[in-house]
Parts: sequence; C-alpha cells; structure tokens
Amino acid sequence: MDRADLTVVEICAGAGGQSVGLERAGFRHVLAVEIDVDAAATLKANRPAWHVHVGDVREVKGFEVPKTDLLAGGVPCPPFSMAGKQLGADDERDLFPEALRLVEEIKPRAVMLENVRGLASSRFNTYRQSILDRLAVLGYETDWKLVYSSWFGVPQLRPRFILVALRKDVAEHFEWPTPFDEEVTVGEALHDLMSETGWPGADDWARRASTVAPTIVGGSKKHGGADLGPTRAKAAWLALGVDGKGVADAPPTSGLPASAVPRLTNRMVARIQGFPDEWRFQGRKTSVYRQIGNAFPPPVAEAIGSSIARAIAAADASTGEVEYAAEAAN
Repeated sequence: MDRADLTVVEICAGAGGQSVGLERAGFRHVLAVEIDVDAAATLKANRPAWHVHVGDVREVKGFEVPKTDLLAGGVPCPPFSMAGKQLGADDERDLFPEALRLVEEIKPRAVMLENVRGLASSRFNTYRQSILDRLAVLGYETDWKLVYSSWFGVPQLRPRFILVALRKDVAEHFEWPTPFDEEVTVGEALHDLMSETGWPGADDWARRASTVAPTIVGGSKKHGGADLGPTRAKAAWLALGVDGKGVADAPPTSGLPASAVPRLTNRMVARIQGFPDEWRFQGRKTSVYRQIGNAFPPPVAEAIGSSIARAIAAADASTGEVEYAAEAAN
C-alpha cells in the first residue's frame, strides 16, 4: 500500500497540529471535526479541499463517514487536567465515550487519541481500564504511553498521554517511535525570529535560552488574555529570558535595548509548538494564541502517525505474502 492511500478521520482537530503531523506521516483526511469556529476556519484556510465539519463531535454519525484507516483526535483535556477539577467521566466535556462510539461505527484499523498527563494518574485507573476493556471488545489491542514532546524536536516539555489502539493484524507490527538523540532548545528554535528586525540582544538571548521551554498553555475562553501560563511557568520562561505575562504583536526591534526581556509573538509560540511557519491561523490575537497553545505538536503526531502507518503497511504486506503462498500451493 502506498502511504498516500492511508486515510484518517480526525475529531476535535483544533487548529491542525495533529492534522499537520498525520498528513506528514502519509494520512489523507477524509473528515476533520472541530467545534471552535476560529480553529475550524484555520483548518479551512490551510486545507481548503478538506471536508471540515464545524460542530460537536456528537453530531457525527459513523455510518455516514467513509471507511478509514485511522481515527485520531485530541479529546478535551479539562476532565483530566491538573489545573481543573478532574471530574473525569463526570465532566460533560469528556468526549472519550463519543470517540469509542465512532470507533465502533467506523471500524478503523487504528486509533490514536491524545490527552494531558493527568489522565495517567492513579485517580483515573478505573476509567482508563474501562476504555481498554471497551476497545478489547471491539477487537483492538491497546497501549497507552506518556510521551514528552521534547523527545521529537519540539522545544518544550509538553507531556502528552497517548492511546494507540490497533486491529490485531496491525498491532503485531507496531513499535512506538524512538526519541531523537538531541533536544532543540528555545534559543535554537527562535533565534532567527528574535533577530529578524535587528534586535541587538538576539545572539546573547539565544545563548541564554539554552533549554526546552515549559509547556505552552492555551487555556479556555474563560481564561483572561494570552499569556504563557501560571506563575511557575512564567518564572521558567523568565529564566529563559522571556516575559511570559503576555504575547507581543511584533518581534523585538533594533531600538530595543540588548538587555531587555522580550515577549514571544504568536508566530514564535507556534514555532515552539512545532507548527510550520506557513501555517496561517484565523481569528483575533487571543483566539490564535489559544489555538496554538491547545494544539498537539505536529512533530509528535508525525512520529506516532508514521509508526502506525508502517504497522499498517507491514500488516498489508504480511497478508499479501500469505495470500500469495496460498495461491502458489493451489
């Protein structure tokens, strides 16, 4: 099978972080579902040929969806977030049941769902097991893994709890991707953007920003403005030479003192999240920041998506060999 033949239905697609990664891994979108109007507009602006359903995933009926290889999504994290009340299954925003419903209706060969690290806590042991049990009944072998985005070239920690469920013929060929040998630092990632308008402090700043960043926080519409997270996160950003109290409209200029502490622009935040520079976000400044901050980093989605694609290809090759042997025997 040519990797370009692989298809994906993506729910809770957001502004396209996971979408970009899966596309790079060889998956073609037959449907993307997103309820936020601005995020959906971002998807349409960048991939006008895609079928983007703007609305709740509960409105999507699997029997109306084309047969697909992969069902993927970043289901909402508030039910499991350390920053929230951690209501889990009691939170109306918990969309795992809808994801499982679509798995049963669409019957994809693979499933990839990502969420926050909080879902890995002992508090949700029973909840996680219920998901595993349901997927087993549906014929999938399932694994959950805590993955740090910095393992795959993303210049921030951003731990994500990733579920991969595979049909048995595919599961035997799946291996989690191997982390890269070296991490990308904030300074390495942003030096060109910090220096593009002549700020004299860019070189020294890049040397100082010599580690990966704390996790970018997108927040919700109830959150105030665009900033780089709670007090602890802002302190970590300050150690990297970044003022995390807000997001700038433009990069530091040639007139800014070399000793100044700059703020990131949304373009810089998108680079920290792993988006390609050409990805165009729709909406006002705060909406754009939230779209970026809530996204699944494209390089991580690409790494895991590529592993899934290879497993599907290996399963198909194995099936072909069995069929050929049976024909030869006859």
